[in-house]
Amino acid sequence: MSDIDQVEQKRGYLLPYHRMLAAHDPELLTLYDAFYTRLTLVEKTLPPREKEIVWIALLAAAREGVGKLHLERGVAAGLSLAEIRASVALSAASESWAATAFAAEHWAEFTPPEKMLGAYRALVEAARGPIEPRVAELALLLCHAARAADAPMRHHLSTYFAAGGEAGALAEALAFLFLPMGANLLIEAVAIWAAAAPDLGIPAPY
Repeated sequence: MSDIDQVEQKRGYLLPYHRMLAAHDPELLTLYDAFYTRLTLVEKTLPPREKEIVWIALLAAAREGVGKLHLERGVAAGLSLAEIRASVALSAASESWAATAFAAEHWAEFTPPEKMLGAYRALVEAARGPIEPRVAELALLLCHAARAADAPMRHHLSTYFAAGGEAGALAEALAFLFLPMGANLLIEAVAIWAAAAPDLGIPAPY
């Protein structure tokens, strides 16, 4: 079986760049497929259901329509449609941080920071639905990491670890940024985590 046939058999689809690499650099295709397999197909710290919740929220944040296959994988992993919708809703709720933080900074006499943080948390809780808090916090972290947003990442780093999150699961999830967002964004996100760790008293990435 050829390299590209193995890629198609493993994933159930082929993308244009798979075909290009097969034609011009089959060794790179083989190496990339091994990387992709390890990154997102092999079960590591995150159970399949949790992994797909995070993927769905991240892909909504990235506006990555090609990622629909993760909804299919989520269903195969046992996610309900309510959990899939909640994953997207969490991504949407993450975007409310910018507005609530803006109001807290510029109109503090009317919208003080603690009240606007409370408003943001209320939106998150309404969006969370059946997703457990720890997993929701991880999904929200990835959404803010997709924007390399320091303040909300710090907030959700604190709430994620307070909810029982583990560094290994976060490291696995942050690595997902490689595919829709690229390595440069991953560099920024991990740097935010590393800088925040001693300030927040949470585990560091390394």
